[in-house]
Amino acid sequence: MFGALLGPELGELIARRDFVGLRAAMSEFEPTDLAEIFAELPVSDTAVLLRLLPTARAAEVLEHLPSERQAEIVLALGDEAVGAILGDMAPDERTALLEDLPATLTQKLIGLLSSGQRVVANQLLGYPEGSVGRRMTPQYVAIDETWTVTQVLAHLRQVGGRQEPMALGQLYVVDAAGQLVDWVRLPKLVTAAPETPVRELFEGDRWSDWPLQATDDLGAAAAVFSKHHVTILPVVDSAGKLLGVVTGDDVLSEAEKASTKDIQHLGGLEALDAPYLKISLVRMIQKRAGWLALLFVGEMLTATAMAHFEDEIAKAVVLSLFIPLIISSGGNSGSQATSLIIRSLATGDVALRDWWRVLGRELVTGLALGSVLAAIASARILLWPGREILYGPHFGLVAVTVSASLLGVVLFGSLVGGLLPFALRRAGLDPAVSSAPLVATLVDVTGLVIYFSTAWWILRGTLL
Repeated sequence: MFGALLGPELGELIARRDFVGLRAAMSEFEPTDLAEIFAELPVSDTAVLLRLLPTARAAEVLEHLPSERQAEIVLALGDEAVGAILGDMAPDERTALLEDLPATLTQKLIGLLSSGQRVVANQLLGYPEGSVGRRMTPQYVAIDETWTVTQVLAHLRQVGGRQEPMALGQLYVVDAAGQLVDWVRLPKLVTAAPETPVRELFEGDRWSDWPLQATDDLGAAAAVFSKHHVTILPVVDSAGKLLGVVTGDDVLSEAEKASTKDIQHLGGLEALDAPYLKISLVRMIQKRAGWLALLFVGEMLTATAMAHFEDEIAKAVVLSLFIPLIISSGGNSGSQATSLIIRSLATGDVALRDWWRVLGRELVTGLALGSVLAAIASARILLWPGREILYGPHFGLVAVTVSASLLGVVLFGSLVGGLLPFALRRAGLDPAVSSAPLVATLVDVTGLVIYFSTAWWILRGTLL
């Protein structure tokens, strides 16, 4: 808490509204520490304290606060303070804040910026949601391909202090039309001879995918960062013109949010869009109730399927013993497959064109897994002491029925779980909505049909 971190006297300063004392106390802490403290304070207190900080420092603190907290604070600040703080925020951080606000408020805040800042803000917000363009910053260092090391260093002394700090480690080489040609490392530059041409220091020919497109998905960008182990990458348009740079922390932060949503979808609920302990109970219930009700309605079809086979169950009660075993095995195999494919689609390991390869692999996998479970079930029935009493005189046929049903249900579950994410992606939907509970529900109903249909064919004339 605020008092615990900054000392017991700070609580008294807040209560007395001793602004001079508060300003002096806050000057001793880093923006990241202040952001952690401000996150625990009432919004009204945070707004007051931000006004006490120098504008640039207040902008830095605001950048490190959670997005939902940023929105609350912006609403509590006056127009003048908001305009000043937004103007000093990094363009990519400002975009992240503005895109989470209602459209009317976003337009109002953009109107508080200077003309140049408005152009940048509208440009970044004009890129698709979830794209690299939304997270890039135009603060980068571009150098001419015809320069020497001496000219580059002179240019850095003039503009370096106004750019993204990370961008100084990698300098991007452009031609006369502003198109990205290559890049050079700063350490290599400063150790080269003064008259060395920039062309002799090029680095980019080692990679084929190092420039990102502004319209690229953030997930694809995260894969490039992970592949090359870099902290910053250039962003270009479709013609190859350099637009800005994007840092790895911004991309990975967004990728983490996307992964969190996918995990929540896989659990069978709507994405919370807020930390668990921060979201209200009412909103939590709303997010979970819809999916739970949908799954419940789906499971009601299980009762309908059982009612359809009521006569078979009455004639061979022993079949009911294996219903939980059959439907849970199919649901589990489907959940495994859908979890693997959703993650593979998200990381780029699998593409839409690979659906037929997934079909083949899941076909083989489903048959193999079904065979394993069928063997275990057969051994359980055939070798169990007192099997004639427990399963009746036709226990051998019961074993065949259960084994064949398991093979079919597990195979079906693997195929549905593996191909449903492809169908959703093809339809333009998020594959993560094919959650494990949803696949399990679909397979549960179908599993009963497979089980009792198999029983009818095998046990006809004996138990049925």
